[in-house]
Amino acid sequence: MPCVAVREVENSPLMKPHLSAVPEARDVAGSRHAGSKAKTDFWLDVIIIVAAIGDVLAFVTAMVIAFYGRRHISNVLAADLQEFPYPLSFYSGHFIFGIFLFLALAGRTGMYEPHNFIRLRQIFISAMNAVFIWAMFYVCLSLLFSFRPSISRLYVIFSAILGFAFIIYWRLLFRLILNHNGILTRLRQRLVVVGWNLEVDHLARAIMNDAFHPYEIVGCLPSAHNKYRLEPPEKVKRLGQYEDIAAVHQREQIDIILLGDLDPDTTEIIALCEYCQREMIQFKVVPSYFQILISGLHLQTISGVPVLGIAKLPLDSLVSRLIKRAMDIIGATIGLVLSAPLIGIFGLLVYLESPGPIIYRQDRMGRRGELFKICKIRSMRLNAEKEGAQRAVPNDERRLKIGAFIRKWNIDEVPQFWNVLKGEMSLVGPRPEILGLIDDLKDSIRHYNARHNVKPGMTGWAQIHGLRGDTDLNERLRYDLYYLENWTPVLDIYIMFMTFRRNLNAY
Repeated sequence: MPCVAVREVENSPLMKPHLSAVPEARDVAGSRHAGSKAKTDFWLDVIIIVAAIGDVLAFVTAMVIAFYGRRHISNVLAADLQEFPYPLSFYSGHFIFGIFLFLALAGRTGMYEPHNFIRLRQIFISAMNAVFIWAMFYVCLSLLFSFRPSISRLYVIFSAILGFAFIIYWRLLFRLILNHNGILTRLRQRLVVVGWNLEVDHLARAIMNDAFHPYEIVGCLPSAHNKYRLEPPEKVKRLGQYEDIAAVHQREQIDIILLGDLDPDTTEIIALCEYCQREMIQFKVVPSYFQILISGLHLQTISGVPVLGIAKLPLDSLVSRLIKRAMDIIGATIGLVLSAPLIGIFGLLVYLESPGPIIYRQDRMGRRGELFKICKIRSMRLNAEKEGAQRAVPNDERRLKIGAFIRKWNIDEVPQFWNVLKGEMSLVGPRPEILGLIDDLKDSIRHYNARHNVKPGMTGWAQIHGLRGDTDLNERLRYDLYYLENWTPVLDIYIMFMTFRRNLNAY
């Protein structure tokens, strides 16, 4: 059997030259393509170095300003300056260590990845992650060790806030310069799709609708049987037949070949992979067998055999769950204290319009299917669910007059800080669905119950994008699953901040 497999691979169309009958022509074209890639890599290295130098200057400026700002505050408050008995030069060791620590964290969070120079939101998230971890590390050091000179925690906070602001300002300016000179476009990787299916179609539309996406779809080719499982959109250029891959690669200067159709037999897939290896093209596969939680895919070896499967998601880690729980306890405690007057005022207004219980409790499903009673300020009539549980709709007749205002500004949700404090919910996560609707939803919407792998949240990634109330549940689920796959503490902070700015479809 191995001999047969080898012979089949050798007979694959990809093992034969297609660019030209003259070998020299292919060699010249290949050398030109390799030279173009080398030139692109050189300029990419220059861009990364310039970005890193700018980041260092921005962060050093922030630390210096924070140092003098902290001293000024001490003077204003008539403090004795015992925390700052030395001039700036005595803190040079702290500065040097802080800069190297920040550069290491910036590299770890992806601030110098090529695609992060293109996508504005990714620059913001990566910089926030790096600065947040840097500040936490420094604060921990100041608590655990006695440094001479000592480290002021207020100085660390000032440095982090100013450092983040200066780095974002510098990166935005640098991005404008790169975009003005057309360099951002050259950083995009050119991609050809082999085959076409629903997953590829979704990816292609996302790329084509994003002017600053790090990938550019050059076109598509059918798979080895020269057919498409799903017809590509008209916007996507058909580049020929499967046998034309070599010619397309040389003509279009392809960086990535994405295999979106696994119908061809294994030998043909191996041949395509080997061709990409020979021609220094990245080879990627859309894992169509895994429809959800793709970022949790992990390759492991069992008895010498490689096995691909969903292993761990970010919140499967104990450390991640502890961090999230700590944020929940702190946030819920502060939230309850600050929202107590709101609960009292709007509870009174609800009672005056509709005498009865102010707090509304309803069964919801939590993590791993555990049931709990969610708490809300009542915004509807007492008999609003006499015909069974149902979602709110625009201009809902069951709603109280004050209820419209309460729901628009999410005031009805504030008692849920108590659910968070009890551990039944989290500040951020997929919104808990009405219990009576889940049995229907899990059968009618594929992968619906995957959202119950984490605690439900008071707000979520779907909600800040307007997906609440009577909106597309499939689209809402897609956003919920994105959150599960991409959770970080910074993402939670971002979602909480955006919750106060966006109240789309709140009715």
